Amino acid sequence: MASVRYDRATRIYPGSETAAVDQLELEIQDGEFLVLVGPSGSGKTTALRMLAGLEEVDAGAIYIGDREITDLPPKRRDVAMVFQNYALYPYLTVAANIAFPLRIAHVPKAERERRTLEVAQLLGLEDYLERKPGQLSGGQRQRVAMGRAIIRQPSVFLMDEPLSNLDAKLRVQMRAEIAALQARLGTTTVYVTHDQSEAMTLGDRVAVLHDGRLQQCDTPRELYARPANVFVAGFIGSPAMNLCYVPCDNGSVLLGGVSFSVPRDSGCADVVVGLRPESLELAGDGIAAEVEVVEEIGADSYVFAAADIGKLVARVDTRVAPERGERIALRPRPDEAHLFDPSSGLRLAS
Repeated sequence: MASVRYDRATRIYPGSETAAVDQLELEIQDGEFLVLVGPSGSGKTTALRMLAGLEEVDAGAIYIGDREITDLPPKRRDVAMVFQNYALYPYLTVAANIAFPLRIAHVPKAERERRTLEVAQLLGLEDYLERKPGQLSGGQRQRVAMGRAIIRQPSVFLMDEPLSNLDAKLRVQMRAEIAALQARLGTTTVYVTHDQSEAMTLGDRVAVLHDGRLQQCDTPRELYARPANVFVAGFIGSPAMNLCYVPCDNGSVLLGGVSFSVPRDSGCADVVVGLRPESLELAGDGIAAEVEVVEEIGADSYVFAAADIGKLVARVDTRVAPERGERIALRPRPDEAHLFDPSSGLRLAS
């Protein structure tokens, strides 16, 4: 086991002037489960492949523990990677697929068999050892791929969207299994996903990337409660945070009849006010809006509405949810607002 550190690590693909990963500064603690998340093209998979040795590092450095691995070949980095497409050998049995790294390393047969059985028992695969990958379900194939990584006992596990080929129900089940497995093994894990629900469920910390740059790295709870900028505010949370551009007048902004204080040193003529759906409530007065869609999710409903300041979404009790086309008023909860500088996008001190 070991820590991982990106030291201003940069990757620029040939023929491009824009960095796919731009001066990434990130430290991952020994035994930590860190998730890299972001939209398509954000640089998350490139960052993972740089750590694996599958992409060059054009500037900066990467360390595992105290050892710089920037220019080392993949086989000398002591990492194991689980891919999106499983990458199993179809002609080998489950046992042979799991044991393959040990066979390449010329580990004696008796030792290979012992460790293969241990890993299979850990993953609930002991009854499938003589089957071929084509005889397994998607979830079982992914377990085999994980078993092949685990058996190497690496310093770091790397997982590149390992659940994206599974159906929704199985993804939720496998999330729980991966989290439990990582906690049991205690191996440093770097996990890439575009699914923020997966990121927030799995990660001890979550690193949000956008356009190759790290936007924020923090615990899931802190990312939701105190996003560092407008991008993180709009990306984390489903449905997304409401972001309203409001004029600033004499150190405060007024929205829906509620006043919000703006830090004196902000110098902003306008402010972006961010409100989570649960921070807007139905009221007798507030932001006038017309209901466009009501999405019932059980006890609660999301109300999507059109207002003069833009589209809004509020989370309300299903028993009092309005009807489509109804005129409503949404009142912000003042102590739950997030304020951002519209120029830089950065959070204003509060």
